[in-house]
Amino acid sequence: MKPKERVLAALGHEEPDHVPTGENAVDYELVEQILGRSTLYNSRWRELEALWDGRRDEIVADYGRTHVELVHALEWDYVRVPTVPPKREYHRPQMTGPYSWIDDEGYEVQYHPETGNIAVRKNTAGMTIDDLPDPDEPFEVDPSELEAVRYVVEQLGETHFIIGRTPIDGTFPWQETVGMEEFLVRMVTDPEFVRRAIQVYVNRSIAYIEAMLKAGCDAVMTTDDYSDNRGPVMGPERFREFILPAIARQVEAAHACGGFFIKHTDGNVWSILDGFVEIGVDGWHGIQPSIGMDLRLLKERYGDRLCFFGGVNCETLVAGTPDEAREEVRYAIRYAGPGGGLVVTSGNVLQPGTKLENYLAARQAVRDFGRYPIRV
Repeated sequence: MKPKERVLAALGHEEPDHVPTGENAVDYELVEQILGRSTLYNSRWRELEALWDGRRDEIVADYGRTHVELVHALEWDYVRVPTVPPKREYHRPQMTGPYSWIDDEGYEVQYHPETGNIAVRKNTAGMTIDDLPDPDEPFEVDPSELEAVRYVVEQLGETHFIIGRTPIDGTFPWQETVGMEEFLVRMVTDPEFVRRAIQVYVNRSIAYIEAMLKAGCDAVMTTDDYSDNRGPVMGPERFREFILPAIARQVEAAHACGGFFIKHTDGNVWSILDGFVEIGVDGWHGIQPSIGMDLRLLKERYGDRLCFFGGVNCETLVAGTPDEAREEVRYAIRYAGPGGGLVVTSGNVLQPGTKLENYLAARQAVRDFGRYPIRV
């Protein structure tokens, strides 16, 4: 059975020959251990500086090559591929601190090296509805942003399941607007601002969804997180009021293009999973067993309606042991593998500090325990 066929079977809640596996992304230091070479892929501040130094094409080539090499080295069934910076001239911006600068729209941006490739605009709380883009304004994806996607599809599309990661989700656009705390406040005090912001940025995310699927991806994944370890930060009622209809638009767009829709959101999401099922989400990624998202219970409640991408806690891969990583895979396969509907992955990405021996133990456990029929 081809790797692509395994993932398709899992999404269809059928048993393939083997439980499929893959990862969303890998920290560059781990990549360098696995591949034995230097990389700009996912290299955080080093990647950003390379972009400002005019090495955009080198970054793009590395992204394409690295995704393909990781799939072969780790025998993945699926791989997630992001967009890349559009092809244009780049220059070092006006810096306001060691890791902060003024962006092209005049906002100060703060980069957080300790958390990876996360850069957030500062001092945006005064934004009003009039400052938002016009939702009816045409938005087109620059074809050069899909260069890595097209390369991976060309190299692996016949054999492996390709997921495109949209650079904009838009269903909870606090980063694009006023920051999380103020955005949550405005769900109460200024709901029209919230609705307009979601409309604007979901429109843009749908443009990426359509472009990625037309470029040959089998599925798309959006990545706005809604929950902490207690539950959705806006509460389940406001999630259903503001956010769920926006995800439904994305699901409809993906299905209209013949693709699958996979939602990443981690944290405690028990109170919003019914909504995912109602609107036809095909797969959910972001499962954190350590905070109570138990795959045994998830399978009992949603096993024939939602494909689970997960099984391994990120903190186990960082701070645990190979035996602990192996046991988490065994548990996931035992309780969520029968009948299909399981793709074994980490709960997020292979994060900074991930121990290679822990990940390799988890990967071997999929080989050892994942053959159908499941007998664990």
